Amino acid sequence: MSRERIRSDRRRARVRRALKAAANGRPRLSVFRSSKHIYAQLIDDEAGRTVASASTVEKALRSDLKTGADTDAAAQIGKLIAERAKEAGVSKVIFDRGGRLYHGRLKALADAAREGGLEF
Repeated sequence: MSRERIRSDRRRARVRRALKAAANGRPRLSVFRSSKHIYAQLIDDEAGRTVASASTVEKALRSDLKTGADTDAAAQIGKLIAERAKEAGVSKVIFDRGGRLYHGRLKALADAAREGGLEF
């Protein structure tokens, strides 16, 4: 493995360990971004299951978006995950940025999720 991959894995594990300690039973809003898409999941770590998910890969969103890799797409995913969380009865979550900086697409997704009604 490359040094950068090892460092990123350690950073991700460090962030996730701190989140699980501070969660107090709240589901984790985990965000993954690739070069072409962005994905968000609400994960209940106590039960070990995914409560809700949204991504730019979904067919319903693909036609509305110019690309899955910009802040507009991230904002739409944030709104969608907030709606699906409300349907699942979740209002308070903890944000898992996955070791990435809270900037750009991650920040756009988080802000849209807050506007949609999620508290974190």
